[in-house]
Amino acid sequence: MAARNTLDQPGSGAPEVVARISTAFDAVASLKAISAAEESLDKVLSWVADGAVAAVADADAVSITVLEPPVARTVAYTDEKLLPLDEKQYTSRRGPCLEAADTRQAVRAAMASHQQRWPEFVAAARDGGVRATLSIPLIIASPTGGPDHELVGSLNAYSTTTGEFDLVDEALLALYTDAAGQAISSARRWQYMRDTVARLEEAMTARADIEQAKGALRVVNACTADKAFALLVERSQRENVKLRHIARRVLEELTRTPPQE
Repeated sequence: MAARNTLDQPGSGAPEVVARISTAFDAVASLKAISAAEESLDKVLSWVADGAVAAVADADAVSITVLEPPVARTVAYTDEKLLPLDEKQYTSRRGPCLEAADTRQAVRAAMASHQQRWPEFVAAARDGGVRATLSIPLIIASPTGGPDHELVGSLNAYSTTTGEFDLVDEALLALYTDAAGQAISSARRWQYMRDTVARLEEAMTARADIEQAKGALRVVNACTADKAFALLVERSQRENVKLRHIARRVLEELTRTPPQE
């Protein structure tokens, strides 16, 4: 198969390169809508994967790998046939997806020439009809702005049509991945804020239940607030159930108990 013209190969292929760049920029532009949408992180990752297929002409399918030591996992994909290929890398602990994430450098691989480097993955890829892969590191800052909870992984393009991704593909997918990282970061911040609000609401509800249960136990047992709280804690430890759930049980039990005549 003849090599495609790249930016360092001017000539008759220039219009094709321009078309590829235009297509990639359209895919990048579509990420603006994702950044503005208040959607879950999983949905945003799925949208990003779909857009990546459009960003690179020979990308027939895309997956997104995330490193979560001691394992890695695929968090989004456009074709479920990719899952065994990604999993083969995770179990063997080597392959282009992991290498891009670990080294934080782009990895282009042709299945015809990497048999010795990643034998398990290459064998599985060939069986699946995959001829080439391109993995770009994906690094997302923590939603809190600190060093913790940084998301590190890779965006992985698979091709069954070309024998090798070229430098233009690498540059375009890197551009797309950088823009996608901002969209994913926005989604992570929104989900973090939503989860934080949910936790606060749950904490406030739990505190109200505990205070009500304490009050009810004080009346039933004619005891102090400290003693009532101690009774709740003792039951929580004895039944190995969280305190807020014990408080709700106490309130439900007292509500069902008929008044003493």
